[in-house]
Amino acid sequence: MKRLLGILAAAALLPAAPVAAAGDAGSLAEAVTSGKAGVNIRARYERVDQDTITEKADALTARLRLNYKTGSWNGWSAFAEYDHLFHLLSDFNSGAGTSPDKGQYPVVADPKGSDLNQLYLDYPASEATKLRFGRQRILLDNQRFVGGVGWRQNEQTYDGVTLTSSAINKTQLQYSYIGYVRRIFGQTVAAGKNNVDTHLLNAKVTLNDSWSLTPYFYYIDNQDVPAFSTATAGARLTGGFDAGDNGKIKLAVELATQSDVANNPVSYDAEYALVDVSWAMQNGLTLGLAYESLGGDANTPGASFRTPLATLHAFQGWADKFLATPGQGINDLYATAKFKAGQWNLTGIYHDFSAESGRGDFGTEFDLSAGTKITDNYSILFKGAIFSSDSPAYDDATKLWIMLTANY
Repeated sequence: MKRLLGILAAAALLPAAPVAAAGDAGSLAEAVTSGKAGVNIRARYERVDQDTITEKADALTARLRLNYKTGSWNGWSAFAEYDHLFHLLSDFNSGAGTSPDKGQYPVVADPKGSDLNQLYLDYPASEATKLRFGRQRILLDNQRFVGGVGWRQNEQTYDGVTLTSSAINKTQLQYSYIGYVRRIFGQTVAAGKNNVDTHLLNAKVTLNDSWSLTPYFYYIDNQDVPAFSTATAGARLTGGFDAGDNGKIKLAVELATQSDVANNPVSYDAEYALVDVSWAMQNGLTLGLAYESLGGDANTPGASFRTPLATLHAFQGWADKFLATPGQGINDLYATAKFKAGQWNLTGIYHDFSAESGRGDFGTEFDLSAGTKITDNYSILFKGAIFSSDSPAYDDATKLWIMLTANY
C-alpha cells in the first residue's frame, strides 16, 4: 500500500491540463459526484476430480465487485474497484496456504476475502498520450505474457505507472513500470504479493488494414520469487485475409527469447514460438489449428521458458496442469472448433502435450464450453476439462464449472 500511495502522490505533482478537456466538470466536487458506479456479481460452482487426491473438490464461490469512475476535472479522473469473495460451499483447497485445513482437497484457487482490486488516477498528457498511476489492470496482446488472470475470482492487478500513446504514426505504444504484482491469492499470504522492479514495453504497429506487428520487451526483477526474474523479447504478427464466400482466414505468428536476470538462481536461455491458423466460415463455424512451444532443458532444472505474469488458464488446457512450464519445456499441438448456435457460443479444444527438450509425452486434454447471454445483464457458462496423463509427473484430472454473471 505504501508504494501505491507513493505512486498516487507522484501523480499529484503533475500540472493540471492547460486546457480543460471536453466534458470536464466545473469543479472537483462535481467531478467526484458526477461519476458512474458499477456492480458485478459472479457466482461459480467448480468440481475437481484428481486421480492422486482421494477427496474431490466442490467449490461454490460468489464474487461481489463494486466500482466507481469519477468524472474528469482539468483532465484528471479516478477509478476505484473493490472485490469481496464469499465461500458458499468450501470443500476445496484455495491454494498458497490460504486454507491450511483443506490440504486433503484439490486446489481451486479462489481464496475468500476482500481486495482493493484497482485504484488509479488517469491524466491525459496530450491528445495522443495518457498516463495512469496506481493499482490497475494490465492486459497485453492475448495475455500470454502479461494479463489479469480474469478467470479466477480474485484478479491479478499491478501497482505502477502506465503510459499509452498513439503519437507515433500507426503505432500504439504502451509502457508500464510495476512495483508490486497483486496476485490471485490475496494479501493474507506471502504468495499474494510480489515485490518487483518490472518494465513492460509493448508497441503495436499497424502494417496495413489487415496486418499488425507487435514487438515487445518485458523485464521482470522479482525480489520475492527469484525464479520469476526474467527478460523476454519478442514479436507477434497477426492478421488475415478473405477466403471469398468461404469466410476469412486468420493467422498469428509469435517468436520470443528469454533469459535470466537479476537474482534468478539459474543461468539459462529459452525460446518461445507460436503458429495459430483459424478459418472463420460464413455459417458461424470456426476451425483452428495451432502449435505453441515453450523451450526447456532436460538436463538443467529451472531452465525453462516462464510466464509469471500471464493469464495462464487461457493456455495449455483449462485443467491447468501446466501452470509452471515443465523442466523439459512443453509443446502444445491443439485443434479448436467454435460454433454459434442461436444465442449460444460453443467451443471445443483438443490438446496434445509433449516435451520440447528430449523425449516424452505429457498427455492429452479435451475442453468444452457453452455460454450465452440470458438478458443484457445476465449470462451463463458451462465448461469442462478432461486431462489424460501419459507421464508419471502428472495425474488424470476432470474439472467442471457452472458460472452465472450479473452486470449492472
